[in-house]
Amino acid sequence: MGCMAQSHVLQIKRIYDSAQPTDGYRVLVDRVWPRGVSKERADLDRWAKTEVTPTTDLRKWFAHDPAKFDEFKARYIEQLDGRDEAAEFVSDVRDHLRTGNVTLLYAAKDPACNHAVILRDWIAEHL
Repeated sequence: MGCMAQSHVLQIKRIYDSAQPTDGYRVLVDRVWPRGVSKERADLDRWAKTEVTPTTDLRKWFAHDPAKFDEFKARYIEQLDGRDEAAEFVSDVRDHLRTGNVTLLYAAKDPACNHAVILRDWIAEHL
């Protein structure tokens, strides 16, 4: 096999998509439990309900409006930068990436304009 370093990935995925072995460590990063998903079907390793999710006020202000996404991103990053819990979450992700993939799960319908995209990129910058 040689000395090739194994690379693990930090990825995002909708909670409504089936769990796969390649998901690795599965973390729900929504403040509100996703509608219609049982605990069993979610197959979570962790629910980061408050550590790295947007505040309720920010989430309601954004309301998944693509026109507000850039401002939402700026405000959300400001929230993440100000939270000790977010730094601890990055450390946890780093630990899990040593042994496998990490998948951040979200419920939003839009795969491009949601907080999980921002969070994934923010974590990657802090690893």
